[in-house]
Amino acid sequence: MHKGRIEAFSDGVLAIIITIMVLELKVPHGHDLAALTPLIPIFFSYVLSFANVGIYWNNHHHMFQAVKHVGGWVLWANLHLLFWLSLMPFATAFMGENGFTAPTVALYGFDLLMCSVAYALLVKALLAEHGTDSDFARALGSDRKGKISTLAYTLAMPLAFVQPMLALALIAVVAAIWIVPDRRFARMPQ
Repeated sequence: MHKGRIEAFSDGVLAIIITIMVLELKVPHGHDLAALTPLIPIFFSYVLSFANVGIYWNNHHHMFQAVKHVGGWVLWANLHLLFWLSLMPFATAFMGENGFTAPTVALYGFDLLMCSVAYALLVKALLAEHGTDSDFARALGSDRKGKISTLAYTLAMPLAFVQPMLALALIAVVAAIWIVPDRRFARMPQ
């Protein structure tokens, strides 16, 4: 099966996710800068989530440049990833509108953990589709940043109940390490 439809569908879903998140930013009633103060946690949550969704879009795009074909398991694995990403607007709003309380930060970390796990399952499905001796498999390598991310999200959830802002900082550090795009697939012959 050709990969074009899965790419187009994923791009559309991710665009909708970002649109839903920005629609949660409500215009304050007031005419001075003080009216913006209550929106600071909501805006920070949006920026962090926009970065995370953007990171998934960027890496999904680069990875699919290396994909030759997709099968049924790849379609389901991709839907699984999109499911967890589609919960990002809810987790973002819940965390931002409630001032980064422990349960909201833990839930946000859980959603990111599930996105990370779902992305790893998508990679495994693509690896099974292409084979362990393929150009795709060689380009894939060890995925050190992916493993670090999964570990960090796992640690952030219980940490949120001890120190929510530290857990949030850990989540932000993970986003920061992904700002440098994943170059593994860029080296692959086209």
